Amino acid sequence: MTEQTELRETVRARYAVAATAVTQGGGGCCGPQAVEVDATFGATLYPAAQRDELPTEAVAASLGCGNPVAVAELREGERVLDLGSGGGIDVLLSARRVGSAGKAYGLDMTDEMLALALSNAEKADATNVEFLKGNIEAIPLPGNTIDVVISNCVINLSVDKPAVFAETFRVLRPGGRLGISDVVADDHLTTAERAERGSYVSCIAGALTFTEYREGLEAAGFANIEITPTFQAADGMHSAIVRAVKPLDIKPVPTAVPAQDAGSCCGVSACCTTDEQPVDSNLTVADAKSAAGCGCQ
Repeated sequence: MTEQTELRETVRARYAVAATAVTQGGGGCCGPQAVEVDATFGATLYPAAQRDELPTEAVAASLGCGNPVAVAELREGERVLDLGSGGGIDVLLSARRVGSAGKAYGLDMTDEMLALALSNAEKADATNVEFLKGNIEAIPLPGNTIDVVISNCVINLSVDKPAVFAETFRVLRPGGRLGISDVVADDHLTTAERAERGSYVSCIAGALTFTEYREGLEAAGFANIEITPTFQAADGMHSAIVRAVKPLDIKPVPTAVPAQDAGSCCGVSACCTTDEQPVDSNLTVADAKSAAGCGCQ
């Protein structure tokens, strides 16, 4: 088992325990027998009025470090995706914000959390929600289909954060936005120093620094990046609001022209004869010539 696989399994197992504790009516998912989280994490970060709108189990299963629904400023009719949706608190709150014309998706890798979220959605009579099983590094949704991506203290748990940023960028439509809460470290803290302040599953050891977070989002293509600390989660570690936008003027990725053999030119074989065929079978003759910049049309 690789280190990444082992870390992912550790996270999955601990949050499965958290979901089971809520389902069985235990002392809440934030208790010492469930998941190691600081007292500043969880449902207390939501206004009482919002907590009162939802099933008790959805509130009890909250393990986040903020309120991404408020951060994202959701609008009527939008399509929202929550990465690492857990017991569904942010999905259910999002569903109410976007209304019947919109939709809220929740993505989680833990069967126990998904079962809890589905139960909570039924109790809340939420009909514009859908929960998906999968990893946030490989989002099971088509590209350019989501208006807003939210997440609540989950990206720091990923073992492949560049993949998360790239996948988030892919599913957002041009002009779509990212509005999340996460734990971020001061730039001077090394990986080892972050690990000294808390474990991976307690949302500390795996956190990126402010610079690493910004550079990761920029590398994925995001613009208008804002990372604003809200409170200290540990020495040099902060809960933060992260906002970014997928630019409207996204340029298409150029299609590479396949290598041509001696009997072909302009992206086609037998060029300028009645037998010409595209080298790339996915293209028409005209498209192949156009892609190759061929003057022989």
